[in-house]
Amino acid sequence: MVQLNIKDEQLVADAKALAELLGTSATEAVRRAVQEKLARERIGRDEEKLRRYNELMAIADRASKLFPPGASSDHSDLYDENGLPR
Repeated sequence: MVQLNIKDEQLVADAKALAELLGTSATEAVRRAVQEKLARERIGRDEEKLRRYNELMAIADRASKLFPPGASSDHSDLYDENGLPR
């Protein structure tokens, strides 16, 4: 059995108060609180990843319009068959 020893008196009092409001044990109140906070943090991080992805895609979209039509990243004319500069 794994144990968590909480030595913060205010935290223990808060956990007991929450347990009383929920009609459950302090352990269950802490479990619920931690699970809810963990879920919110995970969602927030996923939203942040999506926001950053969308920002990067918007930059890529704007940058792609700066290249002239027909532009390519093919520079094979600059290198020989061994990949060395001509």
